[in-house]
Amino acid sequence: MNKIAIGCDHAGFEYKESLKNFLKEKGIEIIDKGTYGPDSVDYPDFVHPVAKTVASKDVDSGILICGSGNGVAMTANKYPEVRAGICWSKEIAELIRLHNNANVLCIPARFVSQHMMFDIAQTFVETSFEGGRHKRRVDKICAC
Repeated sequence: MNKIAIGCDHAGFEYKESLKNFLKEKGIEIIDKGTYGPDSVDYPDFVHPVAKTVASKDVDSGILICGSGNGVAMTANKYPEVRAGICWSKEIAELIRLHNNANVLCIPARFVSQHMMFDIAQTFVETSFEGGRHKRRVDKICAC
């Protein structure tokens, strides 16, 4: 993955800023969709721009960060082209890529350390979809 859209709410702002630097150091282009400060905001306002960018394939994937990861995942998964998964360990990040071909990583900032977030994001970025029997299953996800 060479180009990632990233977004967050106020609970994920500090994590987003450090993750942007971490990924840029790995040669990944980051498209920051906000929020741009720690003031309280409504997470859908920043999820929709990330999800639209992923759905249109203007980026390889997306990363969303909020307190629990749930709100951003629920919002992103409203887009038929998006498969967003909440990850609190690098093992789960690997599985959402390998088995579910997830294209949006959702990180629960209040439940993982920044160091763990780096491991989760790196695993997500470096893992490819396994295909095979999993492709058949992924093809059945969309209820559109």
